[in-house]
Amino acid sequence: MRTNVWPRLTVAVLFGAALTLAGQTNMGKIHGHVSDPAGTPQPGTISLYPGALTSASEDAKYTFPVDANGDFKGDVAVGTYTLVFRAPNTPKDKVADQIDNIKVTVGADTEANDDMSRKEYMDKLSPEDRKAIEDARAKNAGILKENAQIKNLNADLAKARSDRAAKDFTSAAELMQRDVALKPDQPLLWVELGQAQLGLKQYADAETSLQKGIQLDQAAKKPNPDVEGAAGNALGEALGSEGKIPESQAAYDAAAKVNPAGASMYYSNEAIIMDRENQLDAIVVAADKAIAADPTKPIPYYLKGKALINKATIDPKTQKIIAPPGTAEAYQKYLDLAPNGQFAGDAKQVLAELNQTQATSYKASGKKH
Repeated sequence: MRTNVWPRLTVAVLFGAALTLAGQTNMGKIHGHVSDPAGTPQPGTISLYPGALTSASEDAKYTFPVDANGDFKGDVAVGTYTLVFRAPNTPKDKVADQIDNIKVTVGADTEANDDMSRKEYMDKLSPEDRKAIEDARAKNAGILKENAQIKNLNADLAKARSDRAAKDFTSAAELMQRDVALKPDQPLLWVELGQAQLGLKQYADAETSLQKGIQLDQAAKKPNPDVEGAAGNALGEALGSEGKIPESQAAYDAAAKVNPAGASMYYSNEAIIMDRENQLDAIVVAADKAIAADPTKPIPYYLKGKALINKATIDPKTQKIIAPPGTAEAYQKYLDLAPNGQFAGDAKQVLAELNQTQATSYKASGKKH
């Protein structure tokens, strides 16, 4: 009896193990991409029906979502299927497209793309529909080409800005010269070119490029205040550097008007340029506008004080300095805001010479400018 029992038990165990192993490996994967005849990705659902599809009303064995990129994937049992695509608005008993004889094999990831530009699909369409699809393809091709060009231009802009930051203005200018020739209707390219030319001190060329950028942006369907503000700011520097003071002031005013968020920076830059050009009255005007835009920034106060002290006179009787009104206040405010700033020593010296007592708000341990 014992000699007959063990062999039977052994066979039974082995047979059970074989059944389990077969159940684990009787699966495969499927993935694919769905696109319409014009090549545009299509979202919706992919359904798989075993064998041939006799009615669209049948219940599918598998249904997978197709995402906005037109992609789907899933795990399925091995076998041969009919693949059906339905768009979001396709009724359940209808199909948008169908592909027969999709074979899924054990352990494999089957690729099953639904490309509706294939001949079998196109042959079912009317001549009018085929004409509309060809038109859409041509339009899509143009859009793709435009997108590729924009991608390249954006990369060039990033490179030009990096070059300017490294003070390699020549490389930046050469790159933007090439790009404005390729895409002369893009204001940002002209502005970037103008800024590179400004770095090269090619002021006349910079003026032309920056004004071109401003004009193009103003004519755009959606003008960009940041672009026009940056262009006006650079234009103000170019004009000021050529001694065109009223024109420079107008450029800074225009930048602040179109982009009020940047007014403080624009007017501070104007004060710096006017200081560089030794335009004392213009410095005070620009500094006052910068202070009005943001009274928390120290530099405009210093520049204002510096301009005013340069207009001081000497009392012939006392030999004391007679500074214009507001001089001491400007220097003191600078120290209040930047007690350890780079011009703190100069401000203290001027105040001492004016015999002014520093206000109690001054603290030597304050934040460094």
